[in-house]
Amino acid sequence: MINYTYIAIRMEDLFMVIYLGIYLIQLLRKKTTIDRRFFILFALYWLAVLASSFYAVYIAKTITVKHLAFLHAFRRVEYMSVFLIALSVIKSKKDFIFYIGLILAAFLIVNIYGLGQKFLGWPAVQTMNPEYAKGYLLFLTPEARISSTFSGHYDLAAYLIFLMPIVLGFYFLRSSLKYFLLFIASLLILVFTASRVSYGSYILSTFPFLLFLRKPKHFFVVLLFTLIFTLSSNNLTSRFKRTFQVKQIFVNQQTGQVVIPQAMTSKELPAGSFYIGLKQSGGQQATDSIPKQDELLKERILDEIRTEARSKGKKLSSKEERDLTASIAAKLKPINTVVSDISFATRLQVEWPRAINAFLFNPILGTGPSSITEATDNDYLRSLGEVGLLGTLLLGLIFFIIAKTIIIAFIKMKTDEKYLYGGFLFGLLGLLVNATYIDVFEASKIAFQFWFIAGLFIGFLPYAKAKK
Repeated sequence: MINYTYIAIRMEDLFMVIYLGIYLIQLLRKKTTIDRRFFILFALYWLAVLASSFYAVYIAKTITVKHLAFLHAFRRVEYMSVFLIALSVIKSKKDFIFYIGLILAAFLIVNIYGLGQKFLGWPAVQTMNPEYAKGYLLFLTPEARISSTFSGHYDLAAYLIFLMPIVLGFYFLRSSLKYFLLFIASLLILVFTASRVSYGSYILSTFPFLLFLRKPKHFFVVLLFTLIFTLSSNNLTSRFKRTFQVKQIFVNQQTGQVVIPQAMTSKELPAGSFYIGLKQSGGQQATDSIPKQDELLKERILDEIRTEARSKGKKLSSKEERDLTASIAAKLKPINTVVSDISFATRLQVEWPRAINAFLFNPILGTGPSSITEATDNDYLRSLGEVGLLGTLLLGLIFFIIAKTIIIAFIKMKTDEKYLYGGFLFGLLGLLVNATYIDVFEASKIAFQFWFIAGLFIGFLPYAKAKK
């Protein structure tokens, strides 16, 4: 574990150092090659990230723990180096199919383990908070969202939506039912993650992919399975329902304090404090208090009073608790509102403004890698905040060149590998949509998978273009 963060250096990082070392040795021996066009783009981006790190540590002083800035910077080098290595290993169609086969085998294992987690009680190892990151085996409750072999359900869902179109492409390439069944299994696992943004990314990538390929029968079959799995998942559907709720809240007009009367359970996603007031027909805000809400309000106020007292080492008497509860409640005004869930509210009120402020501090270089905590839950805002316009535009250029290269080749392609390349493009689209709500390209397993697979597809292009 690295000091001042719960991010750890893992075995995969050591393996990557070894692989990169071997690759560099082979490069010096002229036993392998490097794509100069992509290497120059990558090197420019890495230099921009390092420039941002030096600026943040030594000039702006926005990062006080120096090693975190440089470890986060070198982490980007580590992830993206996989692309250059993967690109260099493809020497024939046989090589490409071999590595795609390994990826699909791993995809199958991830799905099997996810089903085992859901139905057989197989443990999870997650890193979603400092305590979990210590490596404890977690046995999930029935309503918990599965993570399979990943560090969290968001990472698993992002992995699925990237590979699902590629699996479909492989199914159309080989015309083998087992690949379609693998796709259906991964759809079920996606529903079990109950990730709304990944579900939306799936809708926006997989269905357009099937329409693009002109596969109406498969479109309706996939739609049918999607509806069946979705409607049978109370976890996913309830989360969609609770994204925005019409709810009565209580606001202290003087201090801005917001109290939301609600029963807190692990089975329901609580509302956040971001709200939009509703107007009555006469243009006034509805302010009539609901009796049931009054009881929940007093319970919430009492919980907050007790929590604050415990944090100060105090123990309040029953009379003191009653008096404080009554005093606080008397200053609160009921307002009918539309409130977002706590997940969206946290992004809108805390994480995204923090990234925007970091970007405004220095639009060119940002405030440095690691400067806006471990998560922003929006990869675009995180990039702008940490490495500014310089780094973000260079990274965007890399994605653009990858997509453009494949699209141009795809248009000219005469072989059935078009299905796979179409799957990659729509899988990339799914990841880009997903990146609006989570830091998808910062998650190590997603980053390694993306850059490795992208390298394979770019490396195979000279062989895929050839007519059979």
